[in-house]
Amino acid sequence: MLIRIDRLEQLAAVDEPLHLALGVFDGVHMGHQAVIKRAVDAAAGDGGKSFVITFSPHPIRVIAPEKAPTALLATLDEKVVVIKELGVDGLLVIHFDMVFASIAAEEFVRKLCAGNVRTIAVGVDWRFGSNRSGDVPMLRAIGDELGFHLEAVSPVMWDGERISSTRIRQAIRDGNFTAAGEMLGRPYELRGIVIEGRKLGREIGFPTANLHVGERQLPSDGVWAVTVDDTLKGVANLGMRPTINGSERLLEVHLFNFSGDLYGKELRVRFVKFLRAEKKFESVEKLTEQIAEDAAQARRWFATISSP
Repeated sequence: MLIRIDRLEQLAAVDEPLHLALGVFDGVHMGHQAVIKRAVDAAAGDGGKSFVITFSPHPIRVIAPEKAPTALLATLDEKVVVIKELGVDGLLVIHFDMVFASIAAEEFVRKLCAGNVRTIAVGVDWRFGSNRSGDVPMLRAIGDELGFHLEAVSPVMWDGERISSTRIRQAIRDGNFTAAGEMLGRPYELRGIVIEGRKLGREIGFPTANLHVGERQLPSDGVWAVTVDDTLKGVANLGMRPTINGSERLLEVHLFNFSGDLYGKELRVRFVKFLRAEKKFESVEKLTEQIAEDAAQARRWFATISSP
């Protein structure tokens, strides 16, 4: 059971030694996992609780929104799923605003250490606090005073370069899901709750499960062969649906050989094969014909990868 808290004062109230991993952890990729693992290992070796300390919203969206990425690799809920799987005991999500951003680095660390902090793990180049004045040398110096051990974790490399959220976002935009998955440490997938749509798909013989895509990093708009929840197969359209004058970006998934009510359920969608770009058709009839061909093409592709 993951302990969820949202205030530093609650962390200090934990009546056990604390081993903390600090960072934004956008995507919780392999580099982030290396930092988190140090805290988990320290708790396992020395006793106590491992906690991830992170921030929401992404700090750069508050401090320098013009420099912020337009899309993130994971929502907070998606981060929680991955963090739990890493064996972490607790999660502190600090609300990040300009008031919090003005706190001096040393003051923040002293507040953290109001509890019995034994370990702090960070990336070797992590910066924090007002004017980004906090860094590894500062943590190492104050650690001697406050009694915690600092774990400064070197970057994790992939294909000769350090893993970063920026590299992963680009891989997803390029449709290079193998690279994205290897850097994430898990397959890239989109999680979403099925919402009610206009039900046009049902009317034309191709019912769809519609998902909001939010601010998550996505591949190119268009039609994709997809898998859902690991076992189901289908074809999906990602985009604005220009033929019906759509007003928002949606992912519409048509599942093969499936019947049932999916409204309100969470689906995990993996993009496996790009079939074509999204386009506007002259009529719904022409769109229907193309969807039938898209579905047939996706079925043929799945058949090729499943055949011996």
